[in-house]
Amino acid sequence: MRLASVITLACSIAAPTALAQAQAPAPTAATAIAEDFKPSSLNQPGQSFPEINSQGYVRFRVLAPEAKSVRVSLGLGGRGGTVLAKGADGAWTATSEGPLDEGFHYYHLTVDGGTFNDPGTLNFYGSTRWESGIEIPAHDADFYAMKDVPHGRVEQILFASPSTRSQRRAYVYTPPGYDAAARTRYPVLYLQHGWGEDETAWSNQGHANLIMDNLIAAGKARPFMIVMTYGMTNDVRPGSPGGLASFDIAPFRTVLIDELIPYVDRHFRTLPDPRHRGMAGLSMGGFETKLIAPKNLDTFGYIGLLSGGTVAPEDVAQAPGYKDKVRLTFVSYGSRELENGKTRGSPARPSTDPAANAAALTRAGLNSVFYVSPDTGHEFQTWRRSLHEMAPLLFRD
Repeated sequence: MRLASVITLACSIAAPTALAQAQAPAPTAATAIAEDFKPSSLNQPGQSFPEINSQGYVRFRVLAPEAKSVRVSLGLGGRGGTVLAKGADGAWTATSEGPLDEGFHYYHLTVDGGTFNDPGTLNFYGSTRWESGIEIPAHDADFYAMKDVPHGRVEQILFASPSTRSQRRAYVYTPPGYDAAARTRYPVLYLQHGWGEDETAWSNQGHANLIMDNLIAAGKARPFMIVMTYGMTNDVRPGSPGGLASFDIAPFRTVLIDELIPYVDRHFRTLPDPRHRGMAGLSMGGFETKLIAPKNLDTFGYIGLLSGGTVAPEDVAQAPGYKDKVRLTFVSYGSRELENGKTRGSPARPSTDPAANAAALTRAGLNSVFYVSPDTGHEFQTWRRSLHEMAPLLFRD
């Protein structure tokens, strides 16, 4: 099946910065912008800007004395970003037009019509390019905080892919104690990124390893491995959503099923059966999961779609053995993606209610879970929370 068959449903699979980041209500005149700005936690060492205040407003400062115009593209409710004003010292400054949702956001600068990253921040791969990143402190950030608990390891692996005539890369999270427990074997979750991102996204932007470390330390999740690999098998023109029309799922299915999984099972202490193997993904990665996992139920027994579609009763009917073999169907969205039971700003069937589908699967006797992240949209805070909710439900023998 070609991914093109679902492109009309999912223009928002495109570059994350093309999506309007939803905002909390702006303060009224009686509650002015608080002047308690502090440097973003994602600033480069020694850099003071951008700054964030307690309400979620962002203040930018960019030194560009010869520039004629500077703008920040951060979504900001779809109002075209924030236009900076030049000061006498040659620095361009401005405060965002409204507060941003909690969590991680990509952004970049437009200087005299050219696209650049903010030299004050760290960079993250998204939108098919390295983008600047900013983190709005979240009230529930504790679940992905770096704590004094045993930590697992994220390591790079390189594996041969005869089907693509290349060496490909993946990252593998092994849980705390993996090296010491020489005879213990572990379940594996194959976790896919979204369109415009790559195999670094879930550990860098998503903090998947820290989420798992904290859950395991609290006794809330069974220790398991996570494998993250690049989900594209062909060249797609950067910045062109229509480029996905040329993406055929079959080659990636071959890479995943016939090349990567056997490599992981040979080189790591896995439990190599569908009862101990799952596939999940965010946005485009959720679509990949839906296109691959139900047709390979002798490989995957757990399925997770995070802002990446829904599983309806008719989908189950079209996948022989689904009811007997799939031990968990997990679907999630951010609350801002949902409107009148339909999805907005994320890939899914426009006429389908994912909550109703999940309820229908439950009535049919399947283990179906639907989760909504409060006050977030098509963004990593939604997916961090979704992984946090899904992980304790996986591999519960």
